[in-house]
Amino acid sequence: MQLLSVSDLLTKDIKFPEVEIKGWVRTFRANRFIALNDGSTINNIQCVVDFENTDEALLKRITTGASVHIKGELVESQGKGQNVEILVKYINILGDSDPDQYPIQPKKHSFEFLREHAHLRTRTNTFSAVMRLRSSLSFAIHKYFNDHGFYYMHTPIITGSDAEGAGEMFKVTKIDAKNPPLKDNGAVDYSQDFFGKETNLTVSGQLEAETYAMALGKVYTFGPTFRAENSNTSRHLSEFWMIEPEVAFMDLPSNMDLAEDFMKYVLSYILENNRDDLSYLEQRLLKEEKSKPQAERSDMSLIEKLNFVIENNFKRVSYTEAIEILRNSKPNKKKKFKFPINEWGIDLQSEHERFLVEKHFKCPVILFDYPANIKAFYMRLNDDGKTVRAMDILFPGIGEIVGGSQREERLDVLKEKMAALDIPEEELWWYLDLRKYGTAVHSGFGLGFERLVMFVTGMSNIRDVIPYPRTPQNAEF
Repeated sequence: MQLLSVSDLLTKDIKFPEVEIKGWVRTFRANRFIALNDGSTINNIQCVVDFENTDEALLKRITTGASVHIKGELVESQGKGQNVEILVKYINILGDSDPDQYPIQPKKHSFEFLREHAHLRTRTNTFSAVMRLRSSLSFAIHKYFNDHGFYYMHTPIITGSDAEGAGEMFKVTKIDAKNPPLKDNGAVDYSQDFFGKETNLTVSGQLEAETYAMALGKVYTFGPTFRAENSNTSRHLSEFWMIEPEVAFMDLPSNMDLAEDFMKYVLSYILENNRDDLSYLEQRLLKEEKSKPQAERSDMSLIEKLNFVIENNFKRVSYTEAIEILRNSKPNKKKKFKFPINEWGIDLQSEHERFLVEKHFKCPVILFDYPANIKAFYMRLNDDGKTVRAMDILFPGIGEIVGGSQREERLDVLKEKMAALDIPEEELWWYLDLRKYGTAVHSGFGLGFERLVMFVTGMSNIRDVIPYPRTPQNAEF
């Protein structure tokens, strides 16, 4: 007898009557009906126990959370909610679950409570759906780049450079904190450390990916990155995953084309392959929205948001034009924005980005040509000397989701920008070498994977879209 999954039993035309399955008990009611789930689908399969001919001691062990092995006859369901069910002929308890101690009971739990039990929260419908979607998104990302001729590059996790220049990095060291080697001036002598220099956990694989793009043409990274930012908001993690493609001979407009095509592809893949999970999360969101004041409710359902991105062309707008639109908008004139728009050169906030997408243009937006002083040193300086060839993609409900740019390929200009920001040339000598030996126009972008998972699942806290969130004062599990 072949062991089958719940997904197989519910979606495939199983010809043989006798089936075998293993999973975890979600509920057991009336000493007769087991709702069984094995993680393969959001849906449970009902297993009907002949309680009159089943040992009473065994029945008492069929509790929420217990793992069981069942054999029985697959028949047309007599109840509502499923097409088939299993008439149990054999059941074995593989692992008991004490009903008085098991924390994931069949009732509503707060997300805060479930974060405290992150090792078990994936047994709930919400988190199993989120994590299946996370897995599918990951596969879709790799599939897109593979199908488009990109090479997957594993960039270093331990690095001696700060790609973003923010300085918020986790130090990697073997030096004894109680007795560190010191220089004559009293500073720690990192030349005696494991790597012979100061090293940190990476904040981005972009700079290393650029080196490979300038040899292989098209590459991408998809790996963990780290920020030592002391922020406890619902949008920040200390450890998260980044997708970063880099392409040689590609300018900013082509970079926008790539990013738009990529985003539409991965969202279409999810709509096609994860409909059950999306539908469940959409219903959860609809119930949640009803409890909010009317002014705070979203204009679109979860699936409508995905289709909004897929079906609309992304509007391309310069930063300067966007500032004028925002400055003259009703929310700004009526002082409804938390951060008023008064002058050119400020960094836009989520409320401004969402206004442009949801109210003004009513489609996804790509902003480009940002002020140089609010963007990173590696972005190509425009001829006006005050803006750079940067671009951000804005989505409904979330604001910025992708950030990218055409990279500065001119050696002299890059050196000038690094000097202005006190970035030592000796730290990035290898990066400068790219501009000495066969330099060329090249571009890329970065997408925070957890931001994407939040958009697709409708989850409002980034801690709930990664298996074990790392945040300030929290490294449990």
